[in-house]
Amino acid sequence: GEPRSVIVGYYEDGANLVTMAMNGWGAAEPAWWLNLQADPKAVVKLAGGVRREVLGRHAAGEERVRLWQRWRELDANLDSYAARRPRETAVVVLEPRAAAE
Repeated sequence: GEPRSVIVGYYEDGANLVTMAMNGWGAAEPAWWLNLQADPKAVVKLAGGVRREVLGRHAAGEERVRLWQRWRELDANLDSYAARRPRETAVVVLEPRAAAE
């Protein structure tokens, strides 16, 4: 129930931010992702001090495939890194809260 800070890599997909729930490619899910699943409301701080209130969610189906493919374009080693994990790595979409509610 207390605010936490974490630095994650992301890219923009329209108004959304896209990241992955990884813990150094280790087996455990990152705590920030577990917290976001329990309460999807979050605040992100971007470069330049821009703050956005967002809702986090797991991308599924065709959306996940599309977003994963974009990560592949950014990191050619993505699939080999992901293969180190015992489960599928969640692709996390952070939607502007006003648009998602």
